[in-house]
Parts: sequence; structure tokens; C-alpha cells
Amino acid sequence: MRRLRGTLACLALLLTAGCSGSGGPSAATHTPSTHDRPPAAETSSAAPSATASPTPSPSTPASATAGAGAKPSARPTAVAPVEANFPNARTTGPRTRLKPHATGNMSIKTDGTVIKGWDITGSLDIYANNVTIVDSRITSTNWWGVNLRPGYHGLRVLHTTITAVPGKGPDNGGVDYAVSNMGTSSIEVGWCNISVFGNALSMGQGNIHDNYVHGLVPFRNAGGEWQHTDAVISGGGNTGRLVIRHNTLLNPVDVNRGASASIGLFADTGHVSNTVIDGNLLAGGAYALYGGGEGATGITVTDNVFSTRYHGNSGVYGAVTAWNAEGSGNVWRDNRFADGTPITPEPAG
Repeated sequence: MRRLRGTLACLALLLTAGCSGSGGPSAATHTPSTHDRPPAAETSSAAPSATASPTPSPSTPASATAGAGAKPSARPTAVAPVEANFPNARTTGPRTRLKPHATGNMSIKTDGTVIKGWDITGSLDIYANNVTIVDSRITSTNWWGVNLRPGYHGLRVLHTTITAVPGKGPDNGGVDYAVSNMGTSSIEVGWCNISVFGNALSMGQGNIHDNYVHGLVPFRNAGGEWQHTDAVISGGGNTGRLVIRHNTLLNPVDVNRGASASIGLFADTGHVSNTVIDGNLLAGGAYALYGGGEGATGITVTDNVFSTRYHGNSGVYGAVTAWNAEGSGNVWRDNRFADGTPITPEPAG
């Protein structure tokens, strides 16, 4: 798998600036490793509260099929009117006035903690169950905005803006994960406005819905390589269900600066399974959707719109790759470009 993605990255470099060995490593898995970042310092604990506040591609004929062999095409790249029906800056983020909290990199260790109405400078590292972050803003100074540690469950991140300052993050100036699920329990991320992070939503199981992910910022990681970027990334081997429904997931990063996918289902830590991708707006990446590859099962991809706002085939090389059409329980139905043209993926291999 990593060899395949490395080949794709190298092809991208040949098409743009020459494959000079500066391409990024394989995309991060849904479980951040100690190689990706150092362990966070446990700086403080939050007590439970009902509110915790107020405190130009080469032109080729357009094709309805965008698979592994697809090339950039002359399909129009204007934003189609249908895209206005998806989440945006007006429908996501906090709904209340916020109060500044310079938390730094804060650890939460009290079950049932609710953070509401906070304008946080720092990050939240969750060592507790049933924590809710709602109607808040997080400007991260850490590897992540919100991170759920293994062994804990019930995290909800709702109506929250999660961002960072480009060039000020700990990964050689970059930031990696807006919301990271290091465990095996489901979490909910809904109605959030997310930008800047390289791999914005990183998890193998969870309910990701009604979010606006945009403005991902490329960066060279601590190893000096371009970090791969994905609006949503899952590394496979998940034990629960991953639902990705009615989100706007945009990856505007240049492919020679690390762009991977809008949704990347990668079998880095095991086969991809039990995943629903329904009713989303996708755009950008080498491919807008990486479908899990050989061995992927129980993947349903339905009623998604693939925008051409960045590239003629949604992604640089096409809308979708690595789709295992023969996998048990895999369904591909009613997926289309923004102009209504149906998309039929080529088989994985």
C-alpha cells in the first residue's frame, strides 16, 4: 500500500516539478503514532460543567469514468450552483459569543466535562469519557486540536471552529490533526468549521457529519518531507463503524506539495471495512476519494458530488481510485460530478 502511494506521489512530481525525492511519506494512519509526534505533556485538568462558560492541468477529453488511469481533463473548474447546498462557513462553527481561554495544551481527565463558549488558544487532550466540546473555537498550538486517547469513549465535538496558525505548529511549523481518535470507540464531529490542519479528521470509527473542511495548508514535516494532506483519513483495521455524511471536504493543496485525497481510506494498519460515505461534496487531492483498495469490505459510497473547482476530474488524476468493486458489501451508487455526469470507478489493483 505504501509502495503504491509512493508511486502516485512520484508520478505527481514528474508531472509538475520532477520526482526529486522530496515527495511526502505515506499518509498518516487514523491512530497517530509516536513517530508522528511526541507525547503531550499533561498540563491541567478541566472540571465538569453544564456549560463551562462563559469563561491548469493538460487538456484531455473529459470522461465520465475517473479511475486509476485517469488524467487531468478539460472539464470546467468553476464552482457549480449545486455546491451551495453543502456545509459552509455560515452553517458551521459556534452559534454563541465566546470568551477567551488561553488553555495551552490542556488535558481533560474528568468524565462528563462540557466545554461551551470557549475561545481556546491551545489544544484539548481527552483522558475521560463523555466529554462534549460545543459552540467553541480552538486555535491549536499542538499536533492536534482535539485528541481522544485510547480506552476512552463518548467524545462529541459540535458547532466548533478548529484551526491553527500556519508556520507556528510543532511539526516543523505544521499541524497534523484537527480531531484525532486514537482509540477504538466512536466519536461524533458535527457542524464544525475546520481549516489549516494537514490530516483534518483522523479516525477509524466515528460519526462525521455536516462539517466544512477547507483551506488545508501544506508543510514539510519534521523529517523534511511534504506531509500528506487529507480532509478525512482512516488507516484501516477499524473495529467500529465510520460514517462520513453530508460534509464539504476540500483539499486545495498542490499534488507536488503533499496532496493525497479529500477522503483517504488507506489500508495502512489493516483492511478497511464498515464505512459509509454518503451525500458529501468532495474536491481536490491526487484523487478525491481513495476507496480502501484490495481487501476493503462493507464500504458504501452513495450520492456524493465530486466538485471540479480545483481539478478537471475533481482530483488531479481522477475522482476515485482503489475501489474494490468485488468486495463483500461494497456499494457504489449515484455518485457524480457537480454537472451531473455519473462517475464509474475503475477496479482496484
